[in-house]
Amino acid sequence: METPDGVLVRQAQAGELAAFDTLVRRYYAMCLRFAWRQLGNREDAEEVVQDALVRAYRSIRGCQDPDRFRGWIFTIVINRCRTFAARSRRRFLLFNQWHERESPPTAIAPETSRVDADEEIALVLSSLSPVLREAFLLKHVEELTYEEMAEATGVGVSALKMRVKRAADALAARLKSERND
Repeated sequence: METPDGVLVRQAQAGELAAFDTLVRRYYAMCLRFAWRQLGNREDAEEVVQDALVRAYRSIRGCQDPDRFRGWIFTIVINRCRTFAARSRRRFLLFNQWHERESPPTAIAPETSRVDADEEIALVLSSLSPVLREAFLLKHVEELTYEEMAEATGVGVSALKMRVKRAADALAARLKSERND
C-alpha cells in the first residue's frame, strides 16, 4: 500500500529525509515531463526540476496543505519554468544585440546618452570569455546570490566570486581604455 502524500509531507516536515525522498521519486518524472514540454529542452527541464525540488525541500515546512503536495510541487515547477524561460529570453535578446553590432565604438564623448553607454558596456561584455561573462551576468544582471549561481552552474562559490571579480576588473579596464583612446 502506497503511503499518502499528506503522511509523507508531515514526516518530511518533521525532518525525515526518507519521506521527502519518496515524494521526489513519486513526482520527479511528472515534473520533468511538464518542464520538458514547457521549455522544449531536456537539459533545461532537468535543471528547472532539480531547482524546484531543492526549493521544495527548503520550504517543505511552508506546505500548508500536506494532502495537496502534488499541486504545491507543480506550482513551484511552473514558477521555475516561467523564471527560466524569461531569463533565457532576456539573455537571448541581449546576446543577439551584442552580436548584431559590427564594430565597437572607439570612444564615448562625455555628452553621450545613457543608451550609448549601455551599448558600449554590452559590447565590452561580449568580448569577455564565456565563463566570465556568464558569472558577471548571473550576478549583476540576473541578481542571483552566489549560492544560487553555484546551484545553477555547478561551480563553487569561491570560483564564482573570482570570476565575477575578474569580469568586473576586465570590464573596468576595457571601458577605461576605450574612453582614453
